Amino acid sequence: MNFSKKLIAVLALLPGLALANEASFPLDKAPERSSLASLQNGAKLFVNYCLNCHSASSMRYNRLTALGLTDDQIKNNLLFTGDKVGDLMTIAMKPADAQAWFGAVPPDLSVIARAKASSAGSGGDYLYTYLRTFYKDDTRPTGWNNMVVPNVAMPNVLWQLQGIRTAKYVEEADPHEPGKKVHKFAGFQQETPGTMTEQEFDTNVADLVAYMEWMAEPSQGTRKKLGVVVLLFLSMFAFLAWRLNASYWKEVK
Repeated sequence: MNFSKKLIAVLALLPGLALANEASFPLDKAPERSSLASLQNGAKLFVNYCLNCHSASSMRYNRLTALGLTDDQIKNNLLFTGDKVGDLMTIAMKPADAQAWFGAVPPDLSVIARAKASSAGSGGDYLYTYLRTFYKDDTRPTGWNNMVVPNVAMPNVLWQLQGIRTAKYVEEADPHEPGKKVHKFAGFQQETPGTMTEQEFDTNVADLVAYMEWMAEPSQGTRKKLGVVVLLFLSMFAFLAWRLNASYWKEVK
């Protein structure tokens, strides 16, 4: 019985420990980008840069009509050869090939924005920081590393937009062990420019993250609007019930 309780406690802690490990780097707040233009741009970036290795098997291309796109626009701009508007967002790469090339199978991104939410920040904050903190590291098999996920298997697919950066470190005294030095991250060094300025890149990443948040729950906009209507109805009903109660007890007195 004691063993079972200990096992349950350990299993309950594992997800929290994993999130704490990934969230050791401070997360930046993802900008609010909820306009249709931003979400459409995010969808374009997702298809062009993410959908080559990652699938989104819970999402169909024709669901993008909710973002103001027509079937023809989806077909002409967002579909790969052979795909149909009603198809799921899957990829042709086999898991065995992904394991051989990257050392890990790229996860499905259908609900990644919800899966990465933690006490350290929302899933959007996690993705926004993660996609902007890649840096060149020749010791890694892919040549890239990441501040949010150290020793990440994924390469920086947005490097042409962002340019090539390296991480700068400084030596500081360890506050916990006198006389010991620690390496502290001191920012990035831009080695070669990208096709976008830093502000443009951050804006586009925010659009991409906003799309992934929308994809994780496409009905969230409708749900929020419906929630407002329900709250207004309940407020009106509560007011009428209060006045009716006052009128009733006035007659009793």
